[in-house]
Amino acid sequence: MSELIAMCGINCAGCEAYQASQVNDIQALKRVALHWQEAYHLPTLEVEYVTCDGCLSATGRWSGHCYECDIRACGIARELPNCAFCEDFEACAKLEKFFQFAPELRPALQEIRRSL
Repeated sequence: MSELIAMCGINCAGCEAYQASQVNDIQALKRVALHWQEAYHLPTLEVEYVTCDGCLSATGRWSGHCYECDIRACGIARELPNCAFCEDFEACAKLEKFFQFAPELRPALQEIRRSL
């Protein structure tokens, strides 16, 4: 599977919502929505929220979180491929907060940064 690394380091190509969206599998999207309702305590989350073509796509469908993501907005404003390319990577408060939630993504971005 190819990689599609979002601003925060998530590999969109490996995301169940992205995969289901790419083949328009409504049943799989319903399962993702149900899973995310439970996992993230979002009882009103709908299929539209999880339908996504990747947060880096210029056009297409974005998950509901893409619209509210400060990390995504910052990276797009700075015209970066992802946060590993940012000069403020090590001192970014937005990323630090996110890494508390998803610590496994820090090494992914650090690896990209080392390869630059």
